[in-house]
Amino acid sequence: MNFDYSEEHLAVREAAREFAKNELLPGVIDRDEKQQFPADQIKMMGELGFMGMMVRPEYGGGGMDTVSYVLAMEEISKIDSSCSVSMSVNNSLVCWGLEKYGTEEQKQKYLKPLASGQIIGAFALSEPEAGSDATSQHTTAADMGDHYLLNGTKNWITNGSTASVYIVMAQTDPEKKHKGINALIVEKGQEGFGVGPKENKLGIRGSDTHSLMFSDVKVPKENRIGDDGFGFSFAMQVLNGGRIGIASQALGIASGAMELSIKYAKERKTFGKPIAEHQMIQFKLSKMSTEIEAARLLVLQAAMKKDKGESFVKEAAMAKLYASQVAMDTTVEAVQIHGGYGFVKEYHVERLMRDAKITQIYEGTSEIQNIVIAREILK
Repeated sequence: MNFDYSEEHLAVREAAREFAKNELLPGVIDRDEKQQFPADQIKMMGELGFMGMMVRPEYGGGGMDTVSYVLAMEEISKIDSSCSVSMSVNNSLVCWGLEKYGTEEQKQKYLKPLASGQIIGAFALSEPEAGSDATSQHTTAADMGDHYLLNGTKNWITNGSTASVYIVMAQTDPEKKHKGINALIVEKGQEGFGVGPKENKLGIRGSDTHSLMFSDVKVPKENRIGDDGFGFSFAMQVLNGGRIGIASQALGIASGAMELSIKYAKERKTFGKPIAEHQMIQFKLSKMSTEIEAARLLVLQAAMKKDKGESFVKEAAMAKLYASQVAMDTTVEAVQIHGGYGFVKEYHVERLMRDAKITQIYEGTSEIQNIVIAREILK
C-alpha cells in the first residue's frame, strides 16, 4: 500500500488546479445563470490533453493512468462541474470504450480526434422508459444487410448538441432481449438525426443536456462496436469506468465546498472571533474532511484496480455511492456554514450544492449502486 503520488500525478493535479482557477473560475457563475455551454473552456481542455487522458498516444491521447484522470477530474470539479461532466463522458464512456472495443478503423476515424480534443463525443443509453432499467431499449436498429436503420429517442444526453460523434445503444433483436442490443457510432448531421431543446436543469446548468431523435438514420455496419448483440455488455463495461469519473466529480464538488468553507470560516467573525474558532463550526469541518478523505480513498482504490487490470466493478460502485453522498452532505453543510451568504450565488456554495445532486443520479443511481455492490459481495 503506497499512498504517495508520483511526480507525474502531482504535475497533472497542479496543471488541472491552475487551469481551473485561471480559466474556469472567471465567469463560472454567469455561465451557470445563463445555462451557457463552456465551449471555449472545453476546447482549451482538449488542447491541454484533458479530454483523452487515458488513451494511448498513438491514438491522440495522453497515455496516462486512471489515477491521473481522477486527480484532474477532482480539481476541475471543484470549480465547474459542467466542464468536468463533459470531460468524464468523453474520457470514460466514449474514448475508453472505443479504444478497448473498437476496430482499428474506428480508432483511426473517431478515437484520434476525440482523444486529442478536436471534437467531443456523447454516450446515448438512457430513454424515456429506459433509465435504471437499461435493458428496456425502445430505440431500434433494424438490420438491413450492410447497414442499420436507427429509430427512437434518447434522453438526458450530455454533450447532446455539441458532440460530433455519438455512441448509441439500440435494440436489433427484441427476442434476445438485452443480448440483442447493439452499440452504434452515429455522426452528427446524418439525415434523420435530430436534437431536442436543451434541458433546464437544477445543477450542472452549463452542461449541454438534450434529447436525441432518430428517424430512419442509416448507420453503416462498420460503425457497430463489437459483435452483433454486444451493445449491452459494452454499455455496462464503460459505465463501470464512468462511475470512477463521476465519483471523482462528486469528490471534487465536496472538496471544493470544504475549501470555500474553511476560507470563509477564517474570515467571518461572530461574537468577537472568527467562526472557525467556534467548536460547532470546527466539528462541521472535521466531519467534512474525514468523509472527503474516505471518499478519496475509495475513488483511488477503484482507479488503481482499473489500472492494474483487476475487476473494479464493486469498487467503482462503492466509490460513486459514497462520494456522491459525501458531495450532498458536504455542500449542504457548506451553505449552512456560510449562513445567509451561502444562499446567494456570489459565494459559489449554493451552486455546488445544486451540482452535487446529479452525482447520485446519472451513470447509475445510488439505488443501482447498492444493487451492484450487493451482487458483487454475494457472489
